[in-house]
Amino acid sequence: MKVGFLGTGLMGLPMAQRLLATNIELVAYNRTPEKLAPLKSAGVAIATRPDEVLAACECIILMLTDANAIRDVLFSPASQQHLSGRTIIQMGTITPTDSKEIQQEVTAAGGDYLEAPVLGSIPEAKAGKLILMVGSSPAQFQQWLSLLQNFGSEPLHIGDVGSAAAVKLALNQLIASLTSAFALSLSLIERQGIDVEVFMQILRQSALYAPTFDKKLQRMLDRNYDNPNFPTKHLLKDTNLFIFEARSLGLSINHLEGVRQILETAIERGLADTDYSALYEAIAPSDNA
Repeated sequence: MKVGFLGTGLMGLPMAQRLLATNIELVAYNRTPEKLAPLKSAGVAIATRPDEVLAACECIILMLTDANAIRDVLFSPASQQHLSGRTIIQMGTITPTDSKEIQQEVTAAGGDYLEAPVLGSIPEAKAGKLILMVGSSPAQFQQWLSLLQNFGSEPLHIGDVGSAAAVKLALNQLIASLTSAFALSLSLIERQGIDVEVFMQILRQSALYAPTFDKKLQRMLDRNYDNPNFPTKHLLKDTNLFIFEARSLGLSINHLEGVRQILETAIERGLADTDYSALYEAIAPSDNA
């Protein structure tokens, strides 16, 4: 069986390389051809158009930026004619609403669709230690379990399509909220001249602690946001997706509106492509220190 891989960016590339390491025959496509160079040098077949991948492969994995990008590659006239008999596995972060709509369109074209968004970043992708959340029928889950286990040993079947997308958004909302809350507390400690390690010692011993705080601590202290595993612009995108979905359910998103403003300010300061810990610059600007 040939597997198609559409989207070889920060996460897509190491995920595709995981499949390659298990001798799965791949056909890959990326909108920016330069990002395909490591796969091409490893002997992977490179497509110049998405429809070439759909025509050649029984199963196609998507690791694309957003729902619009997914629709562009799947539902163009050239691609749509190849959807019949194909299985689409969507692994990026989109809303439950979008995932269900895409499923309907794929099914109407004679294809099969499931979602399997992942939690983790580049190191986990390289090691095959991502957490996979699967939205599918039980039969689909069993059919594709061995393929998905290349990315993480214990994929979790959440429920029907849309359920895994919802869990993924809920988790990414915590990334934004926890990181911004920690950055605000840390900035107060710094501005008050308090020993940061004393603050961290107390925090680590408390029920308030989350391991992500230590992962981002040094970046914030050094104001060094280079070499991101997850850039600020993507966290803003996911925050906007959560806000859209939460509003449709009648949830209050007042605090998250503030987090969104923080992320927008960081991007306005030229930090869109840096690590999302750069939101520290919006909360505690270095030029006001």
